[in-house]
Order: sequence, then structure tokens, then C-alpha cells
Amino acid sequence: MSSVAVLTQETFNAHRSGLLPEQGGGPSAGEDEEALPTYKEAFPPLPEKAAQPEGTQETSSAWASKIRPLKSSIITQVFHVPLEERKYKDINQFGEGDQAKVCVDIMHKTGAHLELSLAKDQGLSIMVSGKLDAVMKARKEIVSRLQTQASASVGIPKEHHRFVIGKNGEKLQELELKTATKIQIPRPDDLSNQIKISGTKEGLEKAKHEILLISAEQDKRAVERVNIEKAYHPFITGAYNKLVGEMMQETGARINVPPQSVNKTEIVITGEKEQVALAVTKIKKVYEDKKKNTTTIAVEVKKSQHKYVIGPKGNTLQEILDRTGVSVEIPPSDSSSETVILRGEPDRLGQALTEVYAKANSYTVSSVSAPSWLHRFIIGKKGQNLAKITQQMPKVHIEFTEGEDKITLEGPIKDVQMVQGQIEAMVTDLVSRMDYAEISVDPKFHRHLIGKGGVNINRIKEVHKVTVRIPPDNEKSNLIRIEGDPQGVQEAKKELLELASRMENERTKDLIIEQRFHRAIIGQKGEKIKEVRDKFPEVIINFPDPAQKSDIVQLRGPRTEVEKCSKFMNKIVAEMVENSYSVSVPIFKQFHRNIIGKGGSNIKKIREETNTKIDLPAENSNSEMIVITGKKANCEAARTRILAIQKDLVGTHFSMIIIPLSGSSCISVGKRLEQRPYQTKSHTVELHAKPEYHKFLIGKGGGNIRKVRDSTGARIIFPTPEDKDQELITVVGTEEAVRDAQKELEELIKSLDNVVEDTMNVDPKHHRYFVARRGQVLRDLADEYGGVMVSFPRTASQSDKVTLKGAKECVEAAKKRMQEIVEDLEAQVTMECVIPQKFHRSIMGPKGSRIQQITRDHNVQIKFPEREDPQAFGHAPVQENGEADGEVKEPVDPNAPKKCDVIIISGRKERCEAAIEALKALVPVTIEVEVPFELHRYIIGQKGSGIRKMMEDFEVNIQVPAPEQQSDKIAITGLASLLDRAKEGLLERVKELQAEQEDRALRSFKLTITVDPKYHPKIIGRKGAIITNIRTEHDVNIQFPEKNDENQDQITITGYEHKAIAARDAIQAIVDELEEMISEDITLDSRVHARIIGARGKGIRKIMDEFKVDLRFPQSGAADPNLVTVTGRPELVDEAIDHLLNLEEEYMADVVENEAKMAYMRPSGSSAAAADEQRGPSKGFVVREAPWATANEKAPDMSSSEDFPSFGAPVATKASPWGPKRF
Repeated sequence: MSSVAVLTQETFNAHRSGLLPEQGGGPSAGEDEEALPTYKEAFPPLPEKAAQPEGTQETSSAWASKIRPLKSSIITQVFHVPLEERKYKDINQFGEGDQAKVCVDIMHKTGAHLELSLAKDQGLSIMVSGKLDAVMKARKEIVSRLQTQASASVGIPKEHHRFVIGKNGEKLQELELKTATKIQIPRPDDLSNQIKISGTKEGLEKAKHEILLISAEQDKRAVERVNIEKAYHPFITGAYNKLVGEMMQETGARINVPPQSVNKTEIVITGEKEQVALAVTKIKKVYEDKKKNTTTIAVEVKKSQHKYVIGPKGNTLQEILDRTGVSVEIPPSDSSSETVILRGEPDRLGQALTEVYAKANSYTVSSVSAPSWLHRFIIGKKGQNLAKITQQMPKVHIEFTEGEDKITLEGPIKDVQMVQGQIEAMVTDLVSRMDYAEISVDPKFHRHLIGKGGVNINRIKEVHKVTVRIPPDNEKSNLIRIEGDPQGVQEAKKELLELASRMENERTKDLIIEQRFHRAIIGQKGEKIKEVRDKFPEVIINFPDPAQKSDIVQLRGPRTEVEKCSKFMNKIVAEMVENSYSVSVPIFKQFHRNIIGKGGSNIKKIREETNTKIDLPAENSNSEMIVITGKKANCEAARTRILAIQKDLVGTHFSMIIIPLSGSSCISVGKRLEQRPYQTKSHTVELHAKPEYHKFLIGKGGGNIRKVRDSTGARIIFPTPEDKDQELITVVGTEEAVRDAQKELEELIKSLDNVVEDTMNVDPKHHRYFVARRGQVLRDLADEYGGVMVSFPRTASQSDKVTLKGAKECVEAAKKRMQEIVEDLEAQVTMECVIPQKFHRSIMGPKGSRIQQITRDHNVQIKFPEREDPQAFGHAPVQENGEADGEVKEPVDPNAPKKCDVIIISGRKERCEAAIEALKALVPVTIEVEVPFELHRYIIGQKGSGIRKMMEDFEVNIQVPAPEQQSDKIAITGLASLLDRAKEGLLERVKELQAEQEDRALRSFKLTITVDPKYHPKIIGRKGAIITNIRTEHDVNIQFPEKNDENQDQITITGYEHKAIAARDAIQAIVDELEEMISEDITLDSRVHARIIGARGKGIRKIMDEFKVDLRFPQSGAADPNLVTVTGRPELVDEAIDHLLNLEEEYMADVVENEAKMAYMRPSGSSAAAADEQRGPSKGFVVREAPWATANEKAPDMSSSEDFPSFGAPVATKASPWGPKRF
């Protein structure tokens, strides 16, 4: 039976040499019975109850009746997120930013209430209140969104996965909620047995433990569960898990002791039955021995000193357990208790107690006075100054608190004293040579002090060697702080105050300037506005964005300078307004080039002498307006000079008359001109003529009308198709020119109006030519010769008289043209050209284009015969004696051409002969080219692409013989002029193919190299990188043996001989290097494997790349999970092993610290009560004169909830998946 004695600091000396007598196993036989308290002393009676208010019920006594505990529906849990696991580490934004938004979102989603606080170690404490399910959901959200996530995998047999999932996935959901992790189980069709877990480190450990337990239960091997009180687990595991490791090694069984964060007392042993039985025996033996021989003492240690007792990474607790065999239980960080319990054998407790107090008092807390503004100088740039101190004294923790004029030091006494001296010296030095000043400046001027891109403030910092802190806009503070060298601080302060004073005297003025002038004021590439800014350097001139279409130009600067700049810019605008007067001058289009002059001499002279801008319309424009811009007087002068040039050209006096827009006339210039308010007095006459006369008046190619224009000098304008009045002809020019042109035109029109009728004789055999194609020839004659009407007699009359009716000139011209046509028809002959029908299509060309070209070129008609039916040919019935149906036919001349081969050509004889020559030139010719048969398929190409391309390029037909003919002849058919080029192209292609064939033969050189198969993966490289590099560099093909090949050590290289040899040498060099390599096995604790490998193998790849070695970690379920193989060159392997061992040492410190904290933290809440119950059966609370003493009743058991019922069951604080709670 164990007992508890409370020991304070005052009674510590009495325990230095051993325990006091009453702190032994139990009360001695000679204990004075009178020392026992009486029942009334121990339980004084309650005062008499007051009268109950009316309407209230009397509370029934919990002692008299056994009532069910009342459970509160609202619970509160505190979660702690260490600094290294926080997702959002920006201390300056605590209470705002993304972290706060996430917390608000979690509260909205779950309905729980969250309160955040920041611990001294910058860890995050989160208090969650609400209903149980809301708190659990909130915890899951906190883990996933506020805490960094880790991942791990655990391998269990595939058949055990369904037990992890449970019915309808309930077990998996329960496991995820319990451990606050995300568990991914591979699909049934996935052969992998790895279960992936993601979450916090503690959650991963819990989930892994639970999954392994489930698997162990389903395993065919024996599974034994032993319930051992939680307090005795450290004695079973031993210091640094040595004892449990030895047990596993001796028995061969697997012993799974739940971590302290898991509120379970059972230890699971798996393995062979004999091994499990042996392990269970050993565990029970240790447990019974410790339970019998150990006792406990409780000591009071200040809460702030608990972490010193735990030690860095839990090493102190492990040392105490290793040296003394005493387990030290530290209350959880969220408990207010300061009681530390030591459990062990009586003769060892004194030594352990001494060490606990020694460790508790080995650290001290001190502070150094230092102005808060000096803190960042003490820390140094990127923490350089502080790093020097912490490297020398790593055990000292230095804490800077913002806004406080002190620095807190925590650590071993001697180290703290040394660090304190160093920091005090730094403070003294900084105070002697540093100073600060604060000035007040209106926040609206802050951004101007900073300048564009920080140019102003950076200049001040560099010149005066100071730091200037200007508060951000959201602080709305007017205080600017300057820190640095005393002299520099004063100079910077003076300059900043001068800038601020100048800004207070600044003025902003808006000028209204029409946007159309903005570009002119700015000038090309900003040249003009630069001159203004140079003249007024203190004034800032801002023009609005062109897209805003604003007229406001803003000036900002000193009051006097702004006024001067404003007057200057107004003067510029006034000049622009004065110079923006514009006048349009109508000038005949044909005179524009005279206005411009040779090389632009005239227009340039007018511009310079009148100081105006003169714009002429584009050459292809119908506009006649010349626009003059400038001062009004100058514009008038320029207009006068331009009009004078036109006056000289036309020899006519011009004067301006104003015509209202509504009554302005329209003059046609190629089309009816637009209306314009100003028009000259040029003479205009309008004539009317039938539209069909217009073409005759204009003449072929404009010849007739050009004669009139040249002889008179007038402009004659005919209506366009869009004009309403199609008979109107306008004559424009001088009065004399218009009069002469009018006279000539009227005579022409009069003669055209004088309709006459005439006849001519045309042989009836030619009539068809004129009336064919719906009288197209007659329509052309009517269009060309003033609408003359030509009438041919009826076909049946056989008359040769043709009647022409129309204007006399038109009739004469048409008659002459018809006679020319008849002469051509009379001279027309018909000739035959015999060309085999098989060539007709080729002669016609695409869509008959070649025949159409010959017809146009030679002015002949060409008619091809009907195609002959090949099936009918040769199947006519045999005629005997030349008789058929009673008729006797003359024998057919075998040399006579077939009708299907005869092409009929009609036209003049010389033209027909030329056309026949042209046709014969189009007859394709066939030649044969000798090409080796084995190259035919390459010439044809894939799906005929090669031969099709050649036929398109050379415009010939190429026929390759069928493969079964085995012929070397390829036929080329086409125009004779194209055959030579096609033949050369084909022979050139043959040469290329022969060269390729030779090259292919050279490239097919093969050699093999024998390489041990174990080196093949190394030669191939990661993702084939090495072998691909060799293939590319040497332009060879490298083939590795298939899995089922007999020669697994043969690598085949194909390519040019010299390149294949070079590739072989490259592979051999790799093999030689690999043979020089060695492989060494080292033992690395499997708990650090994941950290060494890193996320997605990033860590292990970095090590392998850095040391040029290969690392192989054991697979899940390997016989030795700690065995790691390092392969590489001897010197590199040694370096890599040293690096790995250093990493193991570093990572193991974290692992041990976490395990130590979990192993030696007392369970909180009901867990602590359960632990107290498990210390052993209570013999009851002993008092004298108790009521049950006379009734021979058993003394009540204090640990029994029946004898001592509670007034409300306290909410059990479950162990957090994140480990012990600290805040």
C-alpha cells in the first residue's frame, strides 16, 4: 500500500539523509491512537438550514440518496499550439489578419466560442467553449487550419483495412475525430497496404498507435492486453525506453506501451504465443515488484520551475529515472497545482528529491534595463548581435517585450550573469553614442515626406545615417521617430521639420484648360511641359488621364510659385486659343498640286511667311477643302494667297458669296458634291443627254470626252449610278471654256438625237454568230455605240439584209465594226488536230484553264470530241461480207484517226495553226527513269505522301510499278518542258535515299557490353536521366535486357561504330566507378527516418545530391527497422554517415523531449482521479467515534463514488492530441 506525505521547502533538509519515519510504508504499530481525529472534528455538522423561500423545493441530500450526477451541457477545453507548429507566425498581427479570420470562421461553422492568447514562448493557447460536439468539431478545424500538418504512413496487412474502416465507416470517423487527423485508406483495387495519416505530430502518434492496435487484434499472432496502472508505465519502459527494448529483444514479442497522452492503462503485447507469455510474465513481475517496493512523496515546486525539472527536451526526467530509478510526475501545464510527485524505492527517493530541487533551483530569471527603442539595435540586423550571445550561451533565453524598457534573461545562474554583463555593456555603449528624437507632423504630409518610391526619406537616412520611423496610415499617428547618431538625429530632425513647414505653406490650385490643348502643352515626348517644370521646379503639375476627358490641370507647391506657374500656363493657353483660329478654303482638286508646288516649295513658303498651319486633303480624298489654322489675321493672309494662286491658274476673277445651307447648290465631282456654305463664282452649265449616249460621248477609254476637255479646258462631269438624274451632264470652268464645251457637246448630242436607219448585207451563214448566246455580240455593240439597234431577218427568210437604227455616228461606227467581224468570219477555217483521247484531260488542265488560255491568246474556238465508251469498243458484232442491215459500208481505213481523238479548231488560218501548235505542246510525254526497286517504297512515302509531293512540285504524273513486278523502271508523264526537271528531281531523291541507306547501314553497328544487373538501375539513373544523357550525347540506342531474357548482364548499343564505342566507354566508366563504391549499414532510430527523408523525399534527395551517395531505408515490416544502407565512394560514404548520425542526434533530442513530456505528465481531471484509484486499495478514512463504529459497518471508501457521491460530475479533460497543454 502506498501513502502520500506532503513535503515543503522548509522540511527539505530533514529529508536530505533519508525519509522521516512516518513516510515509510504505513502507520507504525505504536502510533498514538489519540492522534486520530474524531468524526465530528473531521466532519463538523452543517449549520441548520434557513427557511426555504416559498415556491422552492428543498434540495435532497446527496448523502441520503444516490442521485445521478448532473452533467453540464457546456464544456471548456484549452488547446496549445507551439510556435514551431503555428501556421500564422506574424506576432505583429496577433488578433488580426488571416489567423483572426480563420477563428471567426471556425466559430461560425461550429457554434463554439474561441478565445486566443499568446504564451511567453510565443505558442498559441486557444480556449474553446461550447457543447461537446461543437468543441470536438472546433478542435478538428483548429488542428487543420491553425496548426501545421505533418504526414506519416503505417503499413498493416491489406485484409485488416476493413477493420480500421468499421461498419459504414464509423470506426474510421471515430478514429479521425478522436485523434484530430485525416486518415486515407487505399482503395480495395489498390495493392498498397500503406495507410496515410496527416495531422499534428501527437495526432499522428495516436492514430498510428490505434491503427496498429486494430491490426494487432486481427493478426493471427497472439495478442495479450495487460492492464497496468498508468503511474507504473515509466518503470516498465525504463529510462530512454531501455527496459522495454531489452524485453522485446529477449522475448521477441512486440510490446506497445501507450504514450502518456493516450488515456489508457493497457499494454498490448503481440507476437508468438510463447513470446507473448514470456513478455507478459516479465511485465507483471516488474509491475508487482515496483508496486510492492515503491512509495511516493509529494513536494512543492514553484510552477515557473517545473520546466527546469523537466529539463531541455525532457532530459532531466530521463536522467533522474536512469540514475535513481525514481519516476517524477509533473502536473499538467494547465493545472494550477505546484505538487510534484516522486515515485520509487524509499532509499532512492532522497537522492531523486535532491536532484529535483537542484534542477529547480539551477535556473534563474533576471532583467536588464534598456530603453525599448534600443532593443532593435541590441538585436542587430537580422538578429546578428543576439546570435553571437546565444551561440556562446545557448541555455540562456533572452526575451524582449515591446513597449517595456527591460530585457528578461532566463537560464543557468552563471550563464545568465555572463549574458547580463554583455547586454549591459551593449546598452551602455549604445546609450553613449545613440540618441533619438520625436517630431509631430500632420499625417496628411507623411506620404510627401516619404516621397515617390521612398526617395525623400531614403535620402535623409543615407545622408544623416539615421533611421526614421513614420507611422503607417492605419495608426493615424502624427509622431515621427528619428534614431541614430546624436548629430545626425538633430540634422535629420531639422530637415524633416523644414520639409513639413514647407508643405504647410503649400497650395493646390486647379486650372481649367480645355483637354484639346493638353497634348500641345505637354509637347512631343513631354518636351514643352519639361521646360515649364524646369522653370518652376518646386511646382508639381498633374494633367488628368486622357480617358477621363477632364479639363482640370492641378498645380501644387509653394503659394507664390504656384501663382507664378498659373499665370505662365494661362498665358500659354491664351496664345494657343489665339493661334487656333481655323478657316477652310475650297480649291479645285486639280490645282492642289500647284498650291503645294514643286517639292512643297509653295505651301512651305506660305506657311513660313504667314506663320500658319495649312492642311490639304489626302490625294485619294474627294474633298477640295484646304484648312488653314493660326491667328485670324495670318489665316486671312494665307487664304488670300492660296486663292490668288487658283485665280492665276483659271484666269477667272473669284469672289466669295454666302449661300445659306438650305439653298446651297451641289456640284458633281465624280459624284454629286457635298453641300458647303462657301462657293466661288466659277461658271457652270448643265446639259441633258440620254444615258445610252453617255458611253458614246465618253468614247472608248475616254477618248472622245478627253478631246473636248483638252480643246476647251472645261471640266465635264457625268452622273454616277447613285445619282437620281441620270441624264444630267455638268460642265464647269471659265465662262469661255464652258461655252465652247457646251457647244461641242450639244452638237454631239444633237447628232445622236438625229436617228437614222441604215442597212448592210451579211451572209446568213454568219447570222448565228451575232445572235448566239442571247445576242451577246449585239448587246456589246449597243453598249459601245450609243445604243444602236441591230435587227437580223428571220431565219426562215434566208435574207442577208441587216438593219441598223440609231444616231448617225453610232450607226456608222457599228456598221464598220460589224463588217470587220464578217471579214473575220469569212476568213475563218476549220482545222483538225489529232491527239489521243487519253491526253485530252491533261491538255484541258484544271477546270479547262489551259484551253481557255489558248482560246483567248489565239482568238479561236476549240471543240473537243465526245468521250468514247471503252466498254463498247471492240464488242461490235462481226460483219460478214461487209453487210449490215442490208447496207454495204465501205471498208474503214485502219490508219484513219478515231473520232474521239479529233479536236476541231475554228478561226483564221494562221491563228488556228498557232493554236494547234499550242495544243500539241500540251500533249504529255512519258519517259522512264531507272530507280533501284528497294528504294521504291521510300519514294512513294507514307500513304503516298512522298510521290504526291513530287507530282505537285514538278506538275507531272509519276507511276511506280507494282511490287510484284520487281521492276526498276519508274514512268514520268507530263509536258516535255517539265520532264527534264522532274527527272532531275527524282534522281536527286534517289541519291538522297541511297545516302540515307548507307548511313542507316553505318548506324546499325551493334556491340554488347557485359554489366552486372545490380548496376543497371544506377546506369539508367533517376527517371532515366543518366542513360538518356548517354544516348543523346553519343546519338546511339542502348537496350537493356528484358526481365525474362537469359542474358541479364548484356547491354546492347546500336549506332555509328565510333559513337557506339564511345557510349560503351561511358557506361564502362560508370561501372568502374560503381565497383569502387562501398555499401555500409548504419543504425538510425526509425523514429527519425521520416524527418530525414523529408516531405516527398526532399530531405533525402538533398543529402544524396550533396554527398553523391545512395541511401536505402528499410521497408515497412523489415526485420531491422533501424537499418539504413549508404552506398558510394568510401570517403563520401563516411561523410554522409557522419551527417546522418548528426541529424539523428538532433532529431532524437526532439523525439525524446516529446516522449518525456508525454510520459511524465500526470493525467488531468478524472484521469488523475483514476490514477489515484489505481495506486492500490484504500483501507478507508480512519476516524474515532464514527457512526459506523457501533453498527459493525465497513468504513466508507473515499475513492468510491457510491460512498462519496459528487454534486455534479466534473467534465473530464481529455488528453489533447497535441500533447501536454501549455500556456
